[in-house]
Amino acid sequence: MSYKPVISNMKEASSSEQSGLYEFILDLADGTVCRVFYSRYPEWKMTNISRLQKTPCPVCRKDFICKCIESYKGELSQQIEENQWIDKALAAAK
Repeated sequence: MSYKPVISNMKEASSSEQSGLYEFILDLADGTVCRVFYSRYPEWKMTNISRLQKTPCPVCRKDFICKCIESYKGELSQQIEENQWIDKALAAAK
């Protein structure tokens, strides 16, 4: 059985308007929480993603730092773009 991450919420954690760097917190449907970093210039691009240590990894089930969620970077980035999560997160922060 393969893992299929589904984004349930996204909120802005911090930003630097001047440099165009943003940090968001992603809540996934299975309870996993991730930290996502984006660069705004020249266009929105995910630069890094990591799982926060609130629940065990949904892929390897380890309760410590692992890099499993990075392999889903493309899939999560696509969901963020298709569902306009960045726009929603920025609007909620204001």
